[in-house]
Amino acid sequence: MKELRVGDVSITSVIERDGPWRRPEDFFLGYDSAKQAQNVAGLQPEVFDRESGKMVITYQTFIVRTARHVILVDTCTGEDKGYGPPMDFPKQRWLDELAVAGLKPEDVDYVFCTHLHIDHSGWNTKLENGRWVPFFPRAKYVFHKGEYEAWEKLDQEGVDRPGGAGGVWRMNCKPIVEAGQALLVEEGFEIEPGISLMLTAGHSPCHCCLRIESGGKRAMITGDMFHHQLQCSDPELSTIFCWDAEAARKTRREVFSEVADTDTVLLPIHFPSPTAGRLKRATSGYAWEWAQD
Repeated sequence: MKELRVGDVSITSVIERDGPWRRPEDFFLGYDSAKQAQNVAGLQPEVFDRESGKMVITYQTFIVRTARHVILVDTCTGEDKGYGPPMDFPKQRWLDELAVAGLKPEDVDYVFCTHLHIDHSGWNTKLENGRWVPFFPRAKYVFHKGEYEAWEKLDQEGVDRPGGAGGVWRMNCKPIVEAGQALLVEEGFEIEPGISLMLTAGHSPCHCCLRIESGGKRAMITGDMFHHQLQCSDPELSTIFCWDAEAARKTRREVFSEVADTDTVLLPIHFPSPTAGRLKRATSGYAWEWAQD
């Protein structure tokens, strides 16, 4: 995505992968192809590949630069994690794009994970001499306390859930706490004035969005509150990876109603370039408009 300015704040992204990924019928719970036919027909090629019938899904990390800090939001899948298909794709692109963005790991002040799924916490750590250690040596890592504790409990019980299987918490999260670099926080926590967490539970136990306010402008990094433009047209669509599908629907209804027809720019982690956009109320659901500023 091109640089987005929100007052004095700059937002860019580092991409790990993009392109066609999953068919909607394999991704959304109770997906009705006939019911969604009109919505699918209205999708642009940027977001839906008609040849494969798959949604275009991007894995990316947002770089938020303020006058005070460099903040990374969500860290994709990372490397050396031993994940099987489809998460075994090459990861070098992320490292290359981080360098092109002019960042070294030691330049990062904060890492914020909207939630702790496999594709949002992977570059939190790196493998060093057989141990997982923080990838960003100076950074404070911001996790919602309830989110961290929920995945910790599942790990202790030996329970795998979609999005968090395969030792994700042990590889990506626990080492951060052990290194003393974690901030376990509650809703409303401010990384700095104007940069704050908003609880948007459902997709995961305590999923959070990041509110950004500066110079009278507003943006929201939405994590996995929604993954694809189809969920704008039909906010009732929840995914197979949702912890609580109904809570996720309720969250979308409430947040969409709040931000629709305002100047709030939304940045969903999995939307392809140009990524940023706004919601407008439509006859049915909401229309997505790419941001031009």
